[in-house]
Amino acid sequence: MDTTVDGVAGWAIKMMEQLGAPGAGLAIALENLFPPLPSEVILPLAGFTASRGEMSLFDALLWTTLGSVIGALSLYGVGAALGRKRMLAIASRLPLVKAADVEKAEAWFLKHGAKTVFFGRMIPIFRSLISVPAGVERMSLPTFVTFTTLGSLIWNSVFVLAGYQLGESWSLVERYAGILSKVVLGAVVLAVVTFVAVRLSERRDKGRNVSR
Repeated sequence: MDTTVDGVAGWAIKMMEQLGAPGAGLAIALENLFPPLPSEVILPLAGFTASRGEMSLFDALLWTTLGSVIGALSLYGVGAALGRKRMLAIASRLPLVKAADVEKAEAWFLKHGAKTVFFGRMIPIFRSLISVPAGVERMSLPTFVTFTTLGSLIWNSVFVLAGYQLGESWSLVERYAGILSKVVLGAVVLAVVTFVAVRLSERRDKGRNVSR
């Protein structure tokens, strides 16, 4: 494999060259902990490596999914250690955030927790973050692991198989996945801006009522 590739791809290549399929799993575990490391690069590259016979396709899928679960469990542990009281305390110190907002999010998560974890594993950016509230709410560990594994397996399989099929053109996957990530990020930014605008409007209205 070409080791002259720079950036995340070059780093992932070295991991896989040195450790094989477990290297791909380790890279994905780190991606869960540090979202700026894009799975959209690592997973197709693992598929491309499998297409060259440097690891089996089964091993690529197995180890990347195992890496996803290990990374998710680490963040689940962070959420569990943080706990509900600390989360509420932190939220109460954030500008424009009310305890009621956190409690509503908590109620929503408790109602849709398993589905949230499953589908969250297939949404860029949220793939990692979804594990934290699961830990805070102490979701049943077997349930968390099951739905994390299923969601991760689907996401990983799509990208690994795409890289396997595209071969030398594996980077095309990264290009189009990057567009999807930007769309999701744009939607998140829009939602945050809307939330802030509504909350500031509420504060202004409250201030006018008090001054009367």
